[in-house]
Amino acid sequence: MSTAAPAWTLRPATAADLEPLAELRAAAMRPDLERLGRYDGHRVRQRLRDAYRPEHTSVVELPDAPEPLAGCLALAPDGRPGTLLLEHFYLRPALHGRGLGTAVLRAALERADAAGLAVRLNVLQGSPARRLYERHGFALESEDPVDVYLRRPARPLSGKAVS
Repeated sequence: MSTAAPAWTLRPATAADLEPLAELRAAAMRPDLERLGRYDGHRVRQRLRDAYRPEHTSVVELPDAPEPLAGCLALAPDGRPGTLLLEHFYLRPALHGRGLGTAVLRAALERADAAGLAVRLNVLQGSPARRLYERHGFALESEDPVDVYLRRPARPLSGKAVS
């Protein structure tokens, strides 16, 4: 049974979004980090603080929800020609499994496709998010005991409308 994603929007992130997004990251990553024996509440928040680049980050909002902040993602040059890095893609845990992640990821990949760029990312070992990425054309690039690195090649736009 498929569920429709709730109505959502993307807006550019600002410096003021940092702390709410650090809290969201801690909540979203906690189950996987605890499973790996690596959860540290301070560290999980600080890693976002250290890497936060609002100019490459979008905030996912649910305009009709009591709590509009739904998530975020960053899509930035990764230093390799023709490649973007998708990082900091988090949704509030209560929103997982409702199609929102698929919809947001699809929009990000459409931007990359329009620019003719490949996309790289990493996901924690054993994370259910890996299945989402693989359904969207990401394949294994490398892995270590904690992280799995995935890559999706550049895809030319087909000219067809995406639903």
